[in-house]
Amino acid sequence: MSRIGRAPIAVPTGVEVKITDHHILVKGSKGQLERELHPAMTVQYAEDTISVLRPTDSKLHRALHGLTRALINNMVKGVTDGFKKELELVGLGYRVEAKPRGLLLNVGFSHSIFLQSPPGIKIEVPKANNIIVSGCDKELVGQVAAEIRAIRKPEPYKGKGLRYSGETVKTKAGKTAK
Repeated sequence: MSRIGRAPIAVPTGVEVKITDHHILVKGSKGQLERELHPAMTVQYAEDTISVLRPTDSKLHRALHGLTRALINNMVKGVTDGFKKELELVGLGYRVEAKPRGLLLNVGFSHSIFLQSPPGIKIEVPKANNIIVSGCDKELVGQVAAEIRAIRKPEPYKGKGLRYSGETVKTKAGKTAK
């Protein structure tokens, strides 16, 4: 048995779960998420717990067992607490500004870059060099944060660019003159 897959998922009060065939819908205080699950996996919901069962012990079913359980757990956690990713902006003259429908970045290019936020994602700029991406869908929050970081990745000589909060950038030694 998969150690992750066999663990039951506790559903807190205030969270509504609907399972039909291979489709799951989870509603909570932070929002609503739905996902199509693999047809081989069986999902059971009883007494405020969700359990995932697999038909055989084949390698594919073992992998899908843990994956399905993790996806459902992230959905439940997302609609109750939500997820967030923090990014830092490092560089002289680099600026970020929150707009009503997205983010305006000035990161050393000849033009400003406007990044539109998808529905369900909230982008905040608490300080001039910090960005917080939050939402109930873990996958979408991570994707938007990665897209923001990809605009100007940290460069290896001075470390300038966009990076995740707490990320360490290995800097290289530059050329040395004699």
